Parts: sequence; structure tokens; C-alpha cells
Amino acid sequence: MKKIYQKVSFLLVLLAAISAGCKKDVAQEQEAANPLQPRIFDILRQFSGAQVISEGDTAKFTGVEITPADKAIVSWQVNNVEVSKDKKFVFAPKAGGEFTIKLKVTYNGDSTVRSTKVLVNPTTYTFKPYTHISMSYLTGDASAANVNFNNVTHIAYKVGLVSPEGDLDVSSGEVNQKANELVARAHIAHVPVIMGISGRLSGIDGWAIYETNDFGTAIRDAGKRAKVIAAVKAYVAAKRMDGVDILMTDINSGNAPDNIHAIGPFLTELKAALPATAIVTVTATVNYQHWEYPNLSAASWVNIHAYEDNGHIGPDAPVDQSSSYDFMVSSANIWTNFHLPASKIVVGMPAFGLRYNELNAAGNNASWGSYDYATYKAIIAADPAAFANEVTTKLGVKTYYNGVPLISKKSQYVKASGFKGAYLWGGDYDTQDANSLMLALYNGQK
Repeated sequence: MKKIYQKVSFLLVLLAAISAGCKKDVAQEQEAANPLQPRIFDILRQFSGAQVISEGDTAKFTGVEITPADKAIVSWQVNNVEVSKDKKFVFAPKAGGEFTIKLKVTYNGDSTVRSTKVLVNPTTYTFKPYTHISMSYLTGDASAANVNFNNVTHIAYKVGLVSPEGDLDVSSGEVNQKANELVARAHIAHVPVIMGISGRLSGIDGWAIYETNDFGTAIRDAGKRAKVIAAVKAYVAAKRMDGVDILMTDINSGNAPDNIHAIGPFLTELKAALPATAIVTVTATVNYQHWEYPNLSAASWVNIHAYEDNGHIGPDAPVDQSSSYDFMVSSANIWTNFHLPASKIVVGMPAFGLRYNELNAAGNNASWGSYDYATYKAIIAADPAAFANEVTTKLGVKTYYNGVPLISKKSQYVKASGFKGAYLWGGDYDTQDANSLMLALYNGQK
């Protein structure tokens, strides 16, 4: 029995060795025929979009897994320079700027790569020099992609919405980190960002809804006014913005005079709450209600809404240019004649047009519902040659707007007449090419 047991044991050992050898050979054959591909699993989606941080903070890439985990070669690169071979990485920038973070995983000669951007808002920066302000005034729907930083000296971003209760809604800037990215990119380009605050606006033209008193109701009341100021101060500090524009457009109601008068104490108290270096501006109308404005000399400057004459809307209104050169000049003269020197005034120009969709038998606008507005980029999309003109029939029955020649002529007047500068509403309605209105405005003031 002992001999039989020894023989059985020997056979079992031999079979196990043969089996192990077979498995090893099969595994090698399978790996040779189907080699493992290196893979990167972005568990926390840290490569899904740009991270925006401030100088002194870190961008973390710790939610990443790789395969084959124990065999792959890992390389973390910042602007194509290897900085780490660890499986996890934390980027701690030493200065502001835009950085490309790349993860490269290599196995058996094959590589997989993931990359993303990290924008670092610098702690200290200087504004680029200028002789005249060329400001792109962005709506709440805008993003950094709507700005060519080479063509602007300032950016205003209409991100704050004031309620009658004194609450401040800044949610539009939180979508995809839009506000953070805009400020970071602007500061990297040495451009200041001003927070625009308003009540509800009527649409593309960025002016008042009839009988709306949102902003006015809040700032007429001392307690609510303080609430708005505290919220604005906190937001400007959190986003590291460089100032505030008071876009109080509640002027189409019976409370318009009181709303406008309240800008005085609001401006005084807001300036006191913000850092001494903060830019604090007011955007004002040029219609008959300009008489209601208090002394605004404490503002860094005043933006005047020198477009839309309101003479070409409504039933049977004549079809024509509502933002003409002559209207801008007369609007500017109202403020220099009665309110402030030209050196305190930034003149507004439109990046949208008045579109007529139906005319009456006399060839005039048909009714209150027969017109609307179109962005400049929509006009150019419908009529690529429109940049050189002021009217097109390719969008609606007729659309009147400011093309490149008219914006150039206006901005040259602004410069020659000693105004502080000009702004474009809204900057995100513009194109980003050689036919850009912002580019024409900027070049006209050189």
C-alpha cells in the first residue's frame, strides 16, 4: 500500500506541474495575441473640463485609476514637462496663468493620454495701459469664449440680478464656472472685470421692462439697500472682480424718478463698502429722464446708453436706423452739457439690430408686435456681407444695425471729442473675427 500511495502522490505532483506549465504558456500566448491596452479611468471627471483656481490653491487629480495598475508607466506633465510618476497628482502652481495638465500611461509600448487645462487666477496683476476705455459689456449668458482680450481694455459682466427684496441672484455665472473662468482669463490678460448688476431686463437690448421696479424697490429702502450691497461686496471678493456697474434700468414706470434718485445713496454706500481701488460705475439713460439723475461725479465713470432712439418702434413708426451716428452724438452732448465732463463718460454702442418682421401699407412698422431685435452675429450669419452695411433684408423684412464702418466712425468721434471711451452692448452678440464690432471700436480709439 505504501508503494501505491507514493506512486499516486508522484503522479499528482507531475500532473500539477504539467497543468501549471500549460496555464503559464496559455496566459503568455493570450497576452501575446491580445496585449493589455493601458487605460485611464477618470472617476471624478477631473479631465472633463478646465479647472479654475486662484494662485495659492491646488488642482487635484486624485480620482484617476489606471490599468494595468501594477505594470503601466505613469507620466504626469505640466506644459509638456514631466513633473511626477505617481498614480495621483496634485498641481500647486507657483504663479498665475494657463497650464496644460497631461497624464500619459504606457504599457508594452502602447500609450493612452488624457489632458485638460488649469486656469490660475494670479494674486497680483497689473492692468494693461490704455488711453481710452474699450469695454465689452457681456450679458449673463456670456462666457470667456465671447471675448478677444486683445481688443478690450475692460470687461463688464452682467451677472448680478437684484430682486425687489434685495436678494442677489448670480446663478448665471456659476454654470460651468463661467464667472471664475472669465475673471481668470481676464486677469491673465491684464484686463479688469466689472460686475454688472441690474433688475430684470427686457431682452437683447438690455433695458427696462415696462413697469418693472425690481432694482429700484430694493435700493429705495435703506435696509434692502444694505442687503444688496453686502451681497455684492461678498461676490466681488469671492470672484476677485475689480468693481461694479450699477445698471439700474427701472425707468419705465411711475416710480422712475424715485428709482433714479436712489442711485445716489446706493452709489455712495457701495463705494464705501468696496476696496478703495474698486471701479464703481453707473449706466444711465439719455432720454428725458436724464434730468432725474443725481450727481454721479463720485462714480469712476458713467456709461451712457447712446443707442436706440425709440423713434422707430410702435404702430406706424418709420422704418429706419434707430442707433444712428447723429443720435449718439446728441446723446453724448446731453451728458456733457448738463452733467459731467467728457472725460467721465463712456459712450455705448449696440451689437444688435432692430428687425422689422411686418410693415403696413404705408411701408412703416405694422404694430407693437411686428418688430424685435437680432444679435449682430445672427445678422452676419444670415448675411455675411452685412458687416459693411447698416441694413439687410436677409433677416426679417428689414433689419437695421451698426456695421463695422458705423462703429468705426462713432469710436473715432468718441476719441476726437475727449470722451473717456466707449462700450459695446452686448459683447457676446458680436463675432470673433475680422468683422468684429469690438475690434472696430477698439481700433477706432487707438
